[in-house]
Amino acid sequence: LPAGVNELVRVYVAQKRKISDGDKLAGRHGNKGVIGKILPVEDMPFLPDGTPVDIILNTHGVPRRMNIGQILETHLGWVAKTGWNIEGNPEWAQNLPEDLQSAPADTRTATPVFDGAREEELTGLLSSTLPNRDGEVMVDGDGKARLFDGRSGEPFPYPVTVGYMYILKLHHLVDDKIHARSTGPYS
Repeated sequence: LPAGVNELVRVYVAQKRKISDGDKLAGRHGNKGVIGKILPVEDMPFLPDGTPVDIILNTHGVPRRMNIGQILETHLGWVAKTGWNIEGNPEWAQNLPEDLQSAPADTRTATPVFDGAREEELTGLLSSTLPNRDGEVMVDGDGKARLFDGRSGEPFPYPVTVGYMYILKLHHLVDDKIHARSTGPYS
């Protein structure tokens, strides 16, 4: 503290702001991007049971950057959210502990990065997910689901990968960066 100052008070102001077009989001796997458009919920694509999709990610960001971890997180997120029940004794489930043969919805799961779930275990768990209230299993064994256009109600021509993943809002908000000038230097 400077001379003559007995007490220092620091005040931090926290505020909640809604995201807007141009704000930056990122996942846990180096996948980041800018919000292109925010649509009302009724215009978003939806699953056969009517559940709308929250975020649509650019599909070119996965193979180009080779961050396959986000696909693993999406699939395991879906399995954990819906729960699973492995019937019988399939070959892919031989190494799973007894307490993991079934789990209710909203179960917390984790897998090591390199020595974690194998592809056949993941497809087996996706095939063993519990049905929703209507008795439908939304996602097939390869992690894809039939989506419907929110505006027209027509199904999309191909199944789409759906699931749950953690998305962070970065501190690159468009409202903080907007800048205008009439004359003078660029900065």
